[in-house]
Amino acid sequence: MVITKEDRMGCSVHLAEDEKSVIILDQTQLPNRQVYLKLETAEEIYDAIKVLAVRGAPAIGICAGYGMYVLSLKKEPENYDIFKKAMHDEGEYLISSRPTAVNLSWAVNRMLGVVDANADKPVPEIVGLLHDESIAIQNEDIEMCARISEYGLSLVKDGDGILTHCNAGPLATSKYGTAIGPMLLGKERGINFRVFADETRPLLQGARLTSYELEKAGVDVTLICDNMASLVMKNGWVQACFVGCDRIAANGDFANKIGTSGVAILAKHYGIPFYTLGPTSTIDMNCPTGDDIRIEQRNPDEIKEMWYKEPMALSSVKCYNPAFDVTDHELLTAIITDQGIIYPPFDVNLRKLFEK
Repeated sequence: MVITKEDRMGCSVHLAEDEKSVIILDQTQLPNRQVYLKLETAEEIYDAIKVLAVRGAPAIGICAGYGMYVLSLKKEPENYDIFKKAMHDEGEYLISSRPTAVNLSWAVNRMLGVVDANADKPVPEIVGLLHDESIAIQNEDIEMCARISEYGLSLVKDGDGILTHCNAGPLATSKYGTAIGPMLLGKERGINFRVFADETRPLLQGARLTSYELEKAGVDVTLICDNMASLVMKNGWVQACFVGCDRIAANGDFANKIGTSGVAILAKHYGIPFYTLGPTSTIDMNCPTGDDIRIEQRNPDEIKEMWYKEPMALSSVKCYNPAFDVTDHELLTAIITDQGIIYPPFDVNLRKLFEK
């Protein structure tokens, strides 16, 4: 697969034309406004990740990769030790913005690996290598999304109903996306699906982003409230559930946007196959089980105030606002990766995947 500069520039995250800043499509403004942000400082990159202006595990990783390169341009060019320490400090800072998403730390550490492995080279040369590595991260993601989409498409047929939660399309990745990829690839090939998109409270990624992407692509999409999924399944309208993932543990447990585990439980009850789709970089073999995944707690006021003209609860009311939940591997039919479809037993087959 040949990846052109135009392919990269067409993604929601890309390097600026002058290659001195990261350009992102501000996803907090969608679907009503298409606003692009230019990120040049560590604080700007951190904030963009933290407030979900850029979101989706692969897109966060791409942003972090480009961010580390852009930040390297501003460092002391003469002294390697000073340069290395500054880059590690920047990397640690960026990782702290969203610790649950393994692609963030994966991309940052991949960039730092370039710094660490080239101590014998002049700093300007290392900066050039960081540029190449950041481009490689995005090229690989475009290729991975295409392969994931192919594998996912093999599991469904024309006319199937597919339910998805949150957003794992091109906005969250590159090209086709992960969980949305099979639907977009199918559309290109004349295969039509009926997609039900959960709104995904409280940040409404399904409503604002998934339905936006699918509608723009001409896919038959119906937006539903999160608590309507059970009825839609009971009606026989859903033949498969496709969701993304932010971190997959070594036993197959996985973290995804809050509400995913409830969808999995419903799918199990109604006998509907339930799949998570993501690149192999999302699999964390150093994380034994879902109990070891750190769950990010977001601002509780998002539940009461976001999207409303006035608060929808008293200021004294407490709110619990975890960004993710963990779906038990026993509820999972298969994990669809760029390296193939992984079936149970996940602890055995995920290990085999990495042994290859």
